[in-house]
Amino acid sequence: MNAIDVAVPNESIFMTLVLSTGPIEQIDFQLSTLDYVAFFGYFLGLCLIGFFAGRKQGETSADYFLAGRSLPWYVVGASYIAANISTEHFIGLIGAAVIYGICVATGEWSTVIAFTFLIWLFIPYLLTSKVYTAPEFLEKRFNKQMRFIFAAVTLLVNIVAFMGPVIYGGALVLVELFGFDKVTAVIVIGIASGVWAIWGGLRSVALMDLLTITVMVLGGLSVTFLGLSHLGDGQGVLAGARKMIEVNAGNVPWAHQWIQDATPNILQGADADTTYDRLLVLQPLNHYSNPWTHWVFSFFYIGLWYTVINQHMIQKVLAAKDMYHARMGMVFASYLKLLLPFIVVIPGLIFFAMKPDFLQEGSFGDQSDAANATYILMIKQLVPTFLTGVLLAALFGAIQSTVCSVLNSTSTIFTLDFYKMFFRKDATEREEVIVGRVAGAVILGISIIVGILLATVTKVNLFIWIQALYVFFAPPFSATFLLGSLWRRVSGTDALIASICTFLFALVLKLLEFKDSLLGWAHLPDWVALPSWMIPFANQGMICWAFCMILCAALALVTPNPDNIDDDLTFRWKNLKLSGGLGGHWYSSVTLWWAVCVVLMIGLVLTFSIVL
Repeated sequence: MNAIDVAVPNESIFMTLVLSTGPIEQIDFQLSTLDYVAFFGYFLGLCLIGFFAGRKQGETSADYFLAGRSLPWYVVGASYIAANISTEHFIGLIGAAVIYGICVATGEWSTVIAFTFLIWLFIPYLLTSKVYTAPEFLEKRFNKQMRFIFAAVTLLVNIVAFMGPVIYGGALVLVELFGFDKVTAVIVIGIASGVWAIWGGLRSVALMDLLTITVMVLGGLSVTFLGLSHLGDGQGVLAGARKMIEVNAGNVPWAHQWIQDATPNILQGADADTTYDRLLVLQPLNHYSNPWTHWVFSFFYIGLWYTVINQHMIQKVLAAKDMYHARMGMVFASYLKLLLPFIVVIPGLIFFAMKPDFLQEGSFGDQSDAANATYILMIKQLVPTFLTGVLLAALFGAIQSTVCSVLNSTSTIFTLDFYKMFFRKDATEREEVIVGRVAGAVILGISIIVGILLATVTKVNLFIWIQALYVFFAPPFSATFLLGSLWRRVSGTDALIASICTFLFALVLKLLEFKDSLLGWAHLPDWVALPSWMIPFANQGMICWAFCMILCAALALVTPNPDNIDDDLTFRWKNLKLSGGLGGHWYSSVTLWWAVCVVLMIGLVLTFSIVL
């Protein structure tokens, strides 16, 4: 199976495959008055926070784009994670867990490793530079060309890989629950999600995220609790957890066969009798979505880009009060990442335990299609009134927080890295704020158009679509940023050439992967194809990153040594301030709470890889 074969949620397939048979029966789903009270009460609270936070902000660039650099640690961490969680988690990741098992939690738990590098190395590095945007930092380290290409790619990625798919995913929920047509649903979701980012800037976004993450965590955990109680059949949550583990491990005969029948689709090139372990975090190299290389190397080819120089994430860190609040904010975000799979992965395992014969229904593409409706189905079946409204509010809150964060960061990059750089270098700060708001409105409109195209033209799974796009955008910037941070000899020309060549190399990999459908006219021989272990997008990302690292290093050795690199633009251990901003007491110690978090992460991985 290729990524292109995985379809989006389709209501007719969803109703036929999921609701027609098995322990979950088709039921009418109607919201009660209390559900509407919970749902709209949440959004009223968001609107009040967004409005009053926006009124309090000043008219300077720092106020609008970086919340006056005043965010405390709990807001930094909550806003960082709220921006990260969206429909690709509640819809795509839970659906992926139904198909693949616990291994899809890899991307969440391994992020703690990326956050570790951010806390101890990159936060001192970035905060010292006093920049507003990641592209601005790349200009200081490399050149204007790298700033331009990274800013341009960021604008494209934010619209195509973030806002467009997230808006589309939220629209699918409106279609399923309220009978909206897809185009109308996309427009409603887009406007409702983006308005407060345009009005209030980062301060509104961050404070709304604090409410969003609270509702998201409490509401999401309630679905897991209710699902386990349902599996326990009156004997409690622990009994339900035991049943979930037994069924997903294939310890019952009627589940074992269904798991094995799906194995060749999950393990590329595997024989039909190959054993597949749904409770194994570290999967074989030929696993379609989460090979073990993704856990070990994802920080290098995706994590560096996503956590350190991805503007819509790192902007929260740049807006922290000081280094302590930035570091402790990311420690808090690390704990939320450990918790996240219990909200957006375990429900997929619970659903599989309810209906393991799901993997027997239709083609594998149809199964992936229908699995994306798992979260909504579980809400329909398991959640009582009022709490249903809270959970739907949490789902839409996830959409809203991501759209707001990405929209704010995208307008920041357009204003500071394009408008001010190329059109009005002497623009006043008030003018920058006005341009930021106008740019935000235009960018939101374009993102809505992308969402409409995804809803009416394409057939692609949200989770797979976003991850596959990362193969193009993340590796070259992760590689050049890392190499440029560690080695003064890397010049802007080296980084630029290596990045462009890596984009082309990634394109070649994709053409070879889909040569039969995309290059059928060329009649390429069978031997011109990727081996099975290079089909997973995670492995392609690792290969692209290694290609860029090697090429950039080789260029650095043969090109002139740059002589304009300041000490604060490359790592100097004496300048990193490793002992600064760590808290004054044991209970506020960054070191202590970070260490506990790392131990918990290791414990979770060992539990799902060895114990269960």
